[in-house]
Formats: sequence, structure tokens, C-alpha cells
Amino acid sequence: MKRSRFLFNPFVTGTLLLTLTGVLSRIIGFFYRIFLSRTIGAEGLGIYQLIFPILTLCVSLTAAGVQTAISKFVSEERGKCNDCSGLRYLYAGLFLSLCLSVLVMIFLLRQAQLLSNTVLHESRCGILLCIMAYSLPFTAIHSCINGYYYGLKKTAVPSFSQLLEQGIRVGAVYMLYLIAKEQNLSISPAAAVWGLVCGDIAATLYSLTALSLHKKALRKSADAAGGLKRNTAKRRLRPLKQLGFYCIPLTANRVTINLFSSIEAILIPAQLQLFGYNNSDALSVFGILTGMAMPMILFPNVLTSSVSVLLLPTISEAQSDCNRTLIVRAIKKTVEYCMILGLFSTLVFLLTGDYIGQIVFKNTLAGTFITTLSWICPFSNLATTLASILNGLGKASHAFGINLLGSLIRILFVLVFVPVYGIRSYLYGMLVSQLFIAAAAILTILYLNKHGLCKA
Repeated sequence: MKRSRFLFNPFVTGTLLLTLTGVLSRIIGFFYRIFLSRTIGAEGLGIYQLIFPILTLCVSLTAAGVQTAISKFVSEERGKCNDCSGLRYLYAGLFLSLCLSVLVMIFLLRQAQLLSNTVLHESRCGILLCIMAYSLPFTAIHSCINGYYYGLKKTAVPSFSQLLEQGIRVGAVYMLYLIAKEQNLSISPAAAVWGLVCGDIAATLYSLTALSLHKKALRKSADAAGGLKRNTAKRRLRPLKQLGFYCIPLTANRVTINLFSSIEAILIPAQLQLFGYNNSDALSVFGILTGMAMPMILFPNVLTSSVSVLLLPTISEAQSDCNRTLIVRAIKKTVEYCMILGLFSTLVFLLTGDYIGQIVFKNTLAGTFITTLSWICPFSNLATTLASILNGLGKASHAFGINLLGSLIRILFVLVFVPVYGIRSYLYGMLVSQLFIAAAAILTILYLNKHGLCKA
């Protein structure tokens, strides 16, 4: 009976489902990276990876903070058995996120070439930024809907939309590759960005369809219970105001963190040129690091990412109920399992890193990167989950400060050591940064535990 209750616990089943689809998505992405590395080459992969700092920054500004806010407020309404009010927070979030995404899309379409020349220092990224801009409104929609389902602790829709997005992305790029091959043309990084857009469109259409069916079910249950409450103007504006005020610091934190991460990524090719590489070699090394080695190292994070998504509403609910026992148990189990998974991942990558680089990616440098970066696995796992716990405890400013300092450490290594010692010094910088973030998060949570976890 106890095992049955464990298996049907929403947190456990949700984590398992997110993990399963995450693993499948990462496996698809793994072979996709191999395919890209062999079709557009290391330099093309580097050019493609250069736009991701801009993409991450745009998503942080338009969708990421709103998704987290929706998840938090919906989980609170769910705790009050008020599912219909949760929909109002979703609508408010969709309005905010769509408005922001359209504005950012227009800005990107107009200033793409300027950004590519002055910020990315690579003129070939201009067309890629223009194509990428069209994905932002779709990303906003399905991110908000995912946040709503995370708040309900129902992960089926976000899980399948993630899998669908990845599958359509890869399928679209492969079709473009076959068309180019038939016409004796070479595929360019632009094809990979069009795949990104197609994946976002597919995920959005699926999420909207699932939400429509969910609303019909809610309406039927509400009618059976005596009908929906009248949706007055005041009732419509209240969620918008609450969500807006909550999103401002959260979005500001995410934008700031991702701005520094973007600066870090953009600086790497430039600093490698100061070390002695030409532009083509610098982009190739950057592409090998970010397009081959890092996705492999972060593969085990699919489990901790799944846990993190559901930890926030779970910790938030426990704190609102002042259930200190549940909070402490969740923190202890999180640290324990993250360390076990991280140490196991480190061992696997130490033993197989060179093999993965030479056999899978057909690139010796990729194997060197994987072996060196294997030591960050335990700390990156901890950093992800502990940040989610801090956010769930209402300590987003603490998580923000810790992550910001971690990012500054990496930037310091890029600026000071990469021009002198090359890319290897950046790998050591990543290790120092992740070690600092994990240690600082643990010390912060221990301090909060000592002074009362149920305090806001």
C-alpha cells in the first residue's frame, strides 16, 4: 500500500514522466548534434551556437519569468481547490508574455544585422537572428501553458510538447538536408534555425489543443458544481496585477543572469582569437565546446531538471502550510540523490570521454572537453535543484545573487586566463563556478533552516 501511494504521488509520477521524455528528447538531441556536426561542420555549429545567448536572453525577458510565476500562482489556487482561478493567471501570463515577445520579435527583425556585427562579431549570424525571431511568440505561448500544467503538477502535456518540439525540429532539418542533397547544395546553419521555429510552432499547436480540452473538462465540472463565478473586470485584473508585480523582479533576475551568460558565451571566440586562433578556428573550438561537449555533459541533468520543475510548486505549497518537515526532507533527499547521480556521471565520462569524442563525434578535442568537464557533474546537478528550492521558499533574490556571482567567476576566467592559457582555462573556470554555486546554495539553505524555513 505504501509503495502504491509512492508511485501515484503527483510529484513522483510527474518527475518520472518528465525524466522519461527528457531522456528521449536528449537522445534525439544527441544524435541531432552528431548530424549537425557532420553536415554543417564545427565552424557552422559554432555560428549556430552563437545565436543561443541572444535567444536565451529573449526567452528570459519574454517567457521564463512569466512561466515560473504562473506555476507558483496556479499551485496556490490548486491548494485552495480553485482550478478555475488558475486559468485566470494563465490568461494574464499569456497576455504579458505575448506582448513582450511580439515587441522583442520586431526589435530583432529590425536590428538583427546590427546585433550580429556589433555584439556577436559575426556578420553571418544576421539572417539566423531574423529567422529565430519568429519563434519567440510561439515559445511564449507554450511556455505559459507549460507553467500552468506544472502548477497543477500535471506533466503529461509539457512532457509530450517537449518531445514533439524536439522531434519536429530534427525532422524539419533532416527534410531540408534531403532537399539540399537532391539539388547538390550544402546545408547551412540557417536550416537548423528553421528547425527551431518549426519545433516551437508544433509544440504551441499541441499545447493549445490540450488546453482547449482541459477547459472543456473544467467547464463541465464547474457546471455540475453550480456554474462558474461571474468573471468581472476586477476579477480579470487582479491576476494580471499580481502576476505582473511578481514577474518584474523574477524576470529582471533571469534577464540579468542570462545577460552575463550571454556576455560570457560571446566573449569566448573573441578571447580565443587573442590567444592566437584565427576566426574560423575560434568558432570551431566554440562549436565543439558548446555544441558537442556541453550537451553530452549536461545529459544527466535531465533528471535533476525534472525534479527542479516540480520542486518549486511543492516547496511553495509546503511553505504556505508551514510544513517544515516536508521541506527539510525534500532538501536532504535532493542533495543526496544529486550527489549520487553526479558522481556516477563523473565516473562514466572520465572512463568514456575520449571514446565519445573520437568514435561518436569524430573529434579528439570534444573527447578532451568531455573528460575535463566531467568533474562539474555533481555540482551542476546540485546548483539546478537548490536554486529551485530557494525560489520555492520565496528566496529568488538569494538564488539570483549566487548565480550572478557564479557567472562573474566564469567571465573573469574568460577575460583573464583564456587569452593566456587558451580554452582549457575556461573549463577550469566552469568547475570553480559550479563548485561555488553549489556550496553557496547549501550554506544559504542551512542558514534559512536555522532561522526558520517558514518565514517569507
